[in-house]
Amino acid sequence: MKKHLSTRSLAFTAVAAALAFLLQMLGSIVGLKVGGFLEIELSDLPPLVVAFAYGPFFGVVTELIKNLLHCGFTSTGFVGELANFIVNGIFVFCAGIIYKNNCTRKGALIGMTTGILAATFAGIVTNLFILLPLYMPAADFNTKFSLVLKLITPFNLCKGIVISLLTYVLYKRLSPLLKKN
Repeated sequence: MKKHLSTRSLAFTAVAAALAFLLQMLGSIVGLKVGGFLEIELSDLPPLVVAFAYGPFFGVVTELIKNLLHCGFTSTGFVGELANFIVNGIFVFCAGIIYKNNCTRKGALIGMTTGILAATFAGIVTNLFILLPLYMPAADFNTKFSLVLKLITPFNLCKGIVISLLTYVLYKRLSPLLKKN
């Protein structure tokens, strides 16, 4: 573990978390809202790049820091930040762990695809049984299920695909800078 806890990896994680937070804030201001509460923004791009460059642990930490910073600006009672961390943390972790074991374009594609599917499944389960009961305690299960099926699940799939495509295009160009000694 010592080898992986370099000053470079810690510093880049911090910078990436700050960038992710800024992208999240920018998305809150100018981003497109879907369903009134889902924001289309690019804040998950830096954590995924970190997961590929330094490993899944650092990618998830980047997601955590981003969401902790955003808690000071929330209008969702922290439910939105918890949802963002759970879904995107799983996405970044799965993609990062697979890429760590197969550092090729094919490994990146398999990792991101697995991450999208795992995050989408996690989004279904956590929204139905944890997040929506916190956010919409009075709504019945059928209303919540319909919201998850018709809005949240397609949103998570589309966002995962967009972040993955951008990462696929950008990462190989950035990796020489990230791994330079």
